[in-house]
Amino acid sequence: MNFRTFKAEYKELTFKIEEDYPEVGVYFYVYKEGKCIKDMVQDTIDTCMEIAIKEYGVPIDFWIEN
Repeated sequence: MNFRTFKAEYKELTFKIEEDYPEVGVYFYVYKEGKCIKDMVQDTIDTCMEIAIKEYGVPIDFWIEN
């Protein structure tokens, strides 16, 4: 199974989204100066991107699929 991953950099923060098995969910990470300052598990990649928009203002077009 191929899991999708995404990365975005915005306002001195780095954001990562890592897909896992459906029964686990999708990991969402926020890094500042190389250190993880927030992590959570959500149901979908879209939900993670919506959180990034609402909480941090990350534009949707900043995400790059790895």
